[in-house]
Amino acid sequence: MKQISRRDFLKLGGLALASLAFTSFLPETTQFEDINLIRVATDSVSVYKEPSDKSQIVYTWVRDDLVHVYDSLSVTTPGATPIWYRVFGGYMNAARLQKVQVRYNVPLDTVPDTKLVAEITVPYAQPYQYNQWTGWTPIWYRLYYSSIHWITNIDIGPDGKAWYTVQDEADKNTFFHVPAVQMRPIAAEEFAPISPEIPLEKKHIDVNLSTQFLTCYQNEEVVYTAVISSGLPGLYPTPAGQFNISDKLPSRRMSAASSRLADDIVLAGVPWTSFFTSEGVALHGTYWHDNFGIPMSHGCVNMKTEDARWVFRWSRPTSGFDDIDKQTLDVKGYGTVINVHY
Repeated sequence: MKQISRRDFLKLGGLALASLAFTSFLPETTQFEDINLIRVATDSVSVYKEPSDKSQIVYTWVRDDLVHVYDSLSVTTPGATPIWYRVFGGYMNAARLQKVQVRYNVPLDTVPDTKLVAEITVPYAQPYQYNQWTGWTPIWYRLYYSSIHWITNIDIGPDGKAWYTVQDEADKNTFFHVPAVQMRPIAAEEFAPISPEIPLEKKHIDVNLSTQFLTCYQNEEVVYTAVISSGLPGLYPTPAGQFNISDKLPSRRMSAASSRLADDIVLAGVPWTSFFTSEGVALHGTYWHDNFGIPMSHGCVNMKTEDARWVFRWSRPTSGFDDIDKQTLDVKGYGTVINVHY
């Protein structure tokens, strides 16, 4: 596999964005601009004639289909978010849909030895692996919008354009490749610690499983609130009690595999993850549903990605870019207290 030179980048950087509409390695969309798009984030989601799951089903979209949204409205829906989207032919409940955009990026010309954290900025990216015997082959899962990944290098991909080399966080010896235009490197300043000078004992997090709200306190004053989705009662309840954050990763590969639930997929690049139990329960960003306020998880505290990133930055252990161990890709330490209760 050819290593890319700076001269190659000067040429490819100018061509990459201009040739987007002609590459087979990008999601199929009709426009390349910020438009109202949703991605089906589960096996299937139906379009109903009216904004009610009791009305007639007129069409069903399947996982990773992209649908244009014309409008949104709020209608009380038992067991699901009240948000409904008006789409072609009817209405879709937002619970298992992800709001996405199509945003392409000019590739970097180098990646530092310290690696970089980057986010997916298209509805989904199809990673490929390369070896000299089989060439370029797709891996069996996709990387989704707003997921976070570690990039370690830049190569020329199968389309002759710049592709980032991505390190698998869960298996540090595994690498794959993604078109560079589909990933945005995140500057260290974007997740720099918030109020790191405040002593450990002056910060704590309250997770209310009854109201599905998380509240951050600093010096006994509320500094942040967020709606969450905790574990499914009776199946995967989020444990109640007092805990401390112990391990933080900007990117974590998880799995939704379960014999009792419909989803059986790899959740690669789960963003801004803060573990607080030895069994692996964590606060983290979520890109596979938009049903916040209703229990949905396998025990973790699901959060909107922007909320999870704020908590990641604010809580202890301090987890700025320079604090992260670039070999283990995490930060360990005795951290902020989390009180989980009903």
